[in-house]
Amino acid sequence: MSFELIMGMIALFGMAAIGTPVAYAIIVGVLVYLGVSGQDLAIAGTTMVQRLFDGFLLLAVPLFIASANIMNAGSISDRLLQFCIALVGRFRGGMGHVNVVASLIFSGMSGSAVADAAGIGKIIIDMMVKSGRYTRGYAAAITAATATIGPIIPPSIPMVLYALVSNASVGDLFLAGIVPGLVMGVVLMGMNSLISHRRGFGQEEPVPLREIPGLTVRATPALLMPVILLGCIYTGVTTPTEAAAIAALYALMVAAGLYRAIKLKTLYQIFVESARSAASVGLVIGASMILTYIVIQENVPQAISDMFSGAEISPLMFMILVNILVLLLGCILDATVIILVIIPLFIPTCRELGIDLVHFGVLIVVNSMIGLITPPYGILLFVINAVTGIPLKEIIREIWAFLAVLIGALVTMIMFPGIVLWLPRVFGYGG
Repeated sequence: MSFELIMGMIALFGMAAIGTPVAYAIIVGVLVYLGVSGQDLAIAGTTMVQRLFDGFLLLAVPLFIASANIMNAGSISDRLLQFCIALVGRFRGGMGHVNVVASLIFSGMSGSAVADAAGIGKIIIDMMVKSGRYTRGYAAAITAATATIGPIIPPSIPMVLYALVSNASVGDLFLAGIVPGLVMGVVLMGMNSLISHRRGFGQEEPVPLREIPGLTVRATPALLMPVILLGCIYTGVTTPTEAAAIAALYALMVAAGLYRAIKLKTLYQIFVESARSAASVGLVIGASMILTYIVIQENVPQAISDMFSGAEISPLMFMILVNILVLLLGCILDATVIILVIIPLFIPTCRELGIDLVHFGVLIVVNSMIGLITPPYGILLFVINAVTGIPLKEIIREIWAFLAVLIGALVTMIMFPGIVLWLPRVFGYGG
């Protein structure tokens, strides 16, 4: 590691330590590196702008954000929640199961864990607490845990970013995320069932079977969104970015046209909020691209690849070590930073060891999402705290059981790649 890179890293972590937003911390670190090495500081701006303009795939990110915000508006949430209550509310710990199933459904619309937690999550927490059957901490903890499924089942903003740095197929990544997302949902429901029996949590009033077909019909237009998205991508009709645009248009047609849940003023507010969120993500992406430029210039990925090659490490051991590192980093870093800055360092080694990049990518995204609920700095814990006012200590006290089963699911996916790769292979993936 050169002196210039060391000084840049000191500046980056120093700024982050005093609470500077991560995008600005990266930019300051880059400017320090360029200044110490005697390079033109304008390289930072030029690199960021050029790479953002060249990244056509990145246009999918603001489009997915917009579609999620549109689908979260008005009666759409209510219709889907009623559908979930009809499906699983009758079982012990019913609202906990509703929480998980609702996140599985909403993950097919948002692609963002934070959007799920702050949107549908707040509604379900209120319902669980008002029922009198669940403590505030438990309702908040299971909501944070289920929100991690959001970016696993397509559409997925983190998977789009991973495709950008690895050149893996977005369509294959989206398909590969479906089964792992369902596995995460099953283990969370299993833990909820276990805790509910131990603590005597009740079930909801069963919805008459004759009403379920009607509730299903009302929810079907929203449920079709991930089907349309994957259909467009995997049939080759559109690129992932074009499919994201179609998803946003479809969300608008359903919310404003079919459900009549959005007025013109509301739509303006949705677009403003989407623009703010997209700008925030875009700034992190741009800053990460400048840092990636420097990391490549310093030949760091090749050095890491040579180190692992010299150690003759097995692919499985490499996967385990990288996932442990990501799990630890996930406690303090945003998933976007991990995927855009840290993971590109290991891509050459993955190719060298013959590791499937789709399998590796899904594991990294799952791992990064688990990091969002890992105390003490899990971002989703703070999001739930901010939108509900439930104290962090109550949430953290209840999160450990759900964290344990999600880590168990991750280990299973590492050991058995077929869980991740089965569905893409059914559709012709050769990995």
